[in-house]
Amino acid sequence: MADPITPSINLSLCNHCTLCAVLCPEDALTMREQGPVFNIPLTCTYCLECEGLCPTGAIRAPLTVTWGAQSESINLS
Repeated sequence: MADPITPSINLSLCNHCTLCAVLCPEDALTMREQGPVFNIPLTCTYCLECEGLCPTGAIRAPLTVTWGAQSESINLS
């Protein structure tokens, strides 16, 4: 089975505000000493709440939209 897809976290940008962990609707994030981590990655629904809440841009959720028979895609990161 493939690893679950979760937003990426840049710990060097994190200011430990805890918004992502406290307000995650699926309780997928936990705040640790080094910063937020996905404690249960499979519960992440990629809703992007954490990315929108993060005041420093430490959490990014790149998306790729694919369509058509030739699988053309646009990277939205």
